[in-house]
Amino acid sequence: MARVRSAPSRWDRHNVGVSRSFPEDEESPIPQQTGTVPPRRPASRSRVRRSRVSAFTVAGLVMLVAGLGCLGWVGYQYFGTGIASKRAFQQEKEGLRTQWLAPSAGASTPPTGRDEVVIPGDAFGLLRIPAFGAEYEVPILSGTEPSILSRGVGHYPSTAMPGQVGNFALAGHRVTHGEPFARLLELKQGDQVIIETRDSIYTYVLDVPPKEMTVKDTETCVIKPVPCTDAEPTEPMLTLTTCEDLFRSADRSVGYAHLRGTENKN
Repeated sequence: MARVRSAPSRWDRHNVGVSRSFPEDEESPIPQQTGTVPPRRPASRSRVRRSRVSAFTVAGLVMLVAGLGCLGWVGYQYFGTGIASKRAFQQEKEGLRTQWLAPSAGASTPPTGRDEVVIPGDAFGLLRIPAFGAEYEVPILSGTEPSILSRGVGHYPSTAMPGQVGNFALAGHRVTHGEPFARLLELKQGDQVIIETRDSIYTYVLDVPPKEMTVKDTETCVIKPVPCTDAEPTEPMLTLTTCEDLFRSADRSVGYAHLRGTENKN
């Protein structure tokens, strides 16, 4: 029996209009995933700016590390070397006193200091300056090389020995490496400087305090037998030299003293 199709009602005609507004063969307004990767967009200015900031950050970190390294080196020079040198001072003093207790080959002859044999780099005496306190005592070593001055004060080998006629000249650090001459510029005329060796104790008295005389490090005439002249020496004297400034410079402070008395220990 044939089916009779009824005419669409008013409501049906409205629904048909709605369904035809989104036909199946037209593209849907919602994008469909096709499985393909969309092309990459070029880096934006913000990304380039971030990469530039990163480069500056790395450079800043490098400079910071370098600065900290420099501060560490300065700190070691001013504090670390002091700890190591003061330990070396004590070892040199103990070794020297032990050596003095051993019998001397020349004990049967009067001590004059003239015939004493000193090995370069070895300690042969003790320095005391009463103005610096009763605890102040520093070993005296032969030579003025940096490795020697880190273990005490150094004796210029070309100059006289303690008590001899001529110029007994010493050098020491004012800063770093134990700073044995840190307060040297505080000395005044008339202050005593005491030198002890195996056989004798020599007492020198300052005539020219180090704070009153400054020379360049090239002016080596200050350690001549008679400073800065070619005259022949007639009496024993002492010269003390150190850096004038608390940082590296070519200026040297120099003090002169004469021998007041000698005490034989044996």
